[in-house]
Amino acid sequence: MKKFTKMEGLGNDYIYMDCTVSGEPENIASLAQFVSDRHFGIGGDGLILICKSDIADFKMRMFNADGTEARNVRKWY
Repeated sequence: MKKFTKMEGLGNDYIYMDCTVSGEPENIASLAQFVSDRHFGIGGDGLILICKSDIADFKMRMFNADGTEARNVRKWY
């Protein structure tokens, strides 16, 4: 089981997972759908993974509640 934090701001709520030590989970799209489900999961607008980066302290991967990864306008990692 992975630890998570749920945060809310300005009407949006996301589930955050620290993947810097244990790595990224398998089947991220399915996990995002499951945890975002407001009836059977934690509930939220999506899932955010905090991951290792080669050029910065961290990188963030954001997944919508439907499991799709949010499109990056700019890649900083």
